[in-house]
Amino acid sequence: MLSTDGIRMQHGDSTTPKLLAQHLDVVYVNHKTGAETVALKDISLDIKNGEFICIVGPSGCGKTTFLNTVAGLIKQTRGSLMIDGQKVNGPGKDRSMVFQSASLLPWRNVLGNVVYGLELHGRLNKETKEQAQEYINMVGLKGFENYYPHELSGGMQQRVNLARALAVDPQIILLDEPFAALDAQTREFMQKELLRIWSETKKTSLFITHQIDEAIYLADRVFIFGARPGRLVDVVDVDIPRPRDLNIKRNPRFLELVDYVWSIIEAESSKQGFDDRH
Repeated sequence: MLSTDGIRMQHGDSTTPKLLAQHLDVVYVNHKTGAETVALKDISLDIKNGEFICIVGPSGCGKTTFLNTVAGLIKQTRGSLMIDGQKVNGPGKDRSMVFQSASLLPWRNVLGNVVYGLELHGRLNKETKEQAQEYINMVGLKGFENYYPHELSGGMQQRVNLARALAVDPQIILLDEPFAALDAQTREFMQKELLRIWSETKKTSLFITHQIDEAIYLADRVFIFGARPGRLVDVVDVDIPRPRDLNIKRNPRFLELVDYVWSIIEAESSKQGFDDRH
């Protein structure tokens, strides 16, 4: 377990971080009343190329706000945010979002949805279409290219969502509770599948979740955000070897890490006047 205050390189890595946040604040202003709400306060962290990072914390602690700031959808109020040493000034082709809802276009089949981002970027051609097909195969949907969203299960729709994000070849994939709407069994299976896909692509991944066991299972490191205003209060190195099978969730070390993260979140939740365990 490691608390953070300020920037430092992780695991002895002296190379430029893939993503670097320094003293990041996000403040929302009510333009009618002038009242300010501090969503994020003094966030400083770094993520290495190819890392899988999960962010957890109490409800309302700014997890999604931070993800949207990395996506360029929200502008920070103070501090800096850089990807590969370049300041983030808005959305970019180097990032892809995977939302909780698959948000597929109902009039497009699987292949049509997967190549949609390529079309928007003006990059759809024979080569990129073939690459999109490879991602469809990778997420386990070979043979479903001509199916439409209403013909797919929730888990299959999220596979399309993930393939669409990968098809544009981003540097960073941002995942905002992508499995929250799935049933428990499908969610577990999708966690395992996501790790398989990540191991093949090695895309830097930033994953938001409320499920602590999901975070420990997926991540190289878990960032714990504190109660409002959102702050980085601890960083947990997940020292469980990869590859990880689902049965690792019964491992004593896994359960120890889950209990530790819960203890931090429970303490932070009490500051907000409720128990966030749900």
